[in-house]
Amino acid sequence: MIQRVREKFTCRDCEKISQAPAPFHVTPRGWAGPALLAMILFEKFGQHQPLNRQAERYAKEGVPLSLSTLADQVGAGCAVLEPLIRRIEAHVFAAERLHGDDTTVPVLAKGKTDTGRCWVYVRDDRPFGGPAPPAAMFYYSRDRGGEHPQGHLASYAGLFQADAYGGYGKVYLPDRKPGPILEAACWVHARRPFFIMADLAENARRKARSKTTAPISPLALEAVQRIDALFEIERSINGHTAEQRRAIRQELSAPLVADLEGWMREQRAKLSRGNDLAKAMDYMLKRWPAFTRFLGDGRVCLSNNAAERALRGIALGRKSWLFAGSDRGGQRAAAMYSLIVTAKMNGVDPQAWLADVLARIAGHPANRIDELLPWNWRQLHPADSQAA
Repeated sequence: MIQRVREKFTCRDCEKISQAPAPFHVTPRGWAGPALLAMILFEKFGQHQPLNRQAERYAKEGVPLSLSTLADQVGAGCAVLEPLIRRIEAHVFAAERLHGDDTTVPVLAKGKTDTGRCWVYVRDDRPFGGPAPPAAMFYYSRDRGGEHPQGHLASYAGLFQADAYGGYGKVYLPDRKPGPILEAACWVHARRPFFIMADLAENARRKARSKTTAPISPLALEAVQRIDALFEIERSINGHTAEQRRAIRQELSAPLVADLEGWMREQRAKLSRGNDLAKAMDYMLKRWPAFTRFLGDGRVCLSNNAAERALRGIALGRKSWLFAGSDRGGQRAAAMYSLIVTAKMNGVDPQAWLADVLARIAGHPANRIDELLPWNWRQLHPADSQAA
């Protein structure tokens, strides 16, 4: 424990008393220093360790901290970091192209748990050589109503890569204000059902365990091979400029896509409506303009993996923390995920960054708050970034 002594001094001439100002506390009347608070926040939202487990660990180390005390510190820490969250939000929605996705978040309710949602919007211009740093913005909602993504994207116009969730429908309206949002579909989502029906590796594993193997669909296998050829081209142009990517796609990918469409329409006519293979083909053919948008725009990615990677931590963490305690807890989680995932995307150690920011943010000029963002902080602390 650190004890600070502030001596008082008197002036014989003016008979006034002076004393050095008290040091800044990260939270109002708080006891936790920036390093401890950063560790609590990162353990909870970065390593998915619930506060009750953290309290048990601290108690074993001779530091008794109640669960309510830790919860108060988490709330206060989120409030202190709010200016950075808003700057990340502005940066994300200034992108030319966004990735979007959502996942379930169990939320404690009376006698049960409700199924809330955590939404993410990712800006990552690196695939087309963009200089802007990557970032992710998370939001929480109690349900999966379409009004939530419509509200998140209310001020955005540009390219949007996502799955075929119906709640996005209104954001694609051509007369939308402040401008149109162009849908770019994900080829990984389209490939997945074909792959399930043509998973040779899984059948080999089942056969090795003497289990019944699933029938392999020749049509599904051919669809997977045709789509994989497109991804092979994409791997060779990752990081090129948007114009270079567009030119190579027009030369190499466009003929493959045209052949794929013709082949699917021919095979689809031979399949019944309820066939799983027919459903997989219909998913693509009904959204064909969105699936082929990447051919004419080098900024578009073939997949929505950037958003799925951002949500991966939540999917893993659900097994540890089980549920969010309240809507306010879900909102705090979304705020901290925005900070931690953005730091990771920029190669920054989230805990070291949070500790330094929490120590400095109170005295930092408001008009220079961008200096504390992860991509700017990394330039001032290269050693911590390399360690991360």
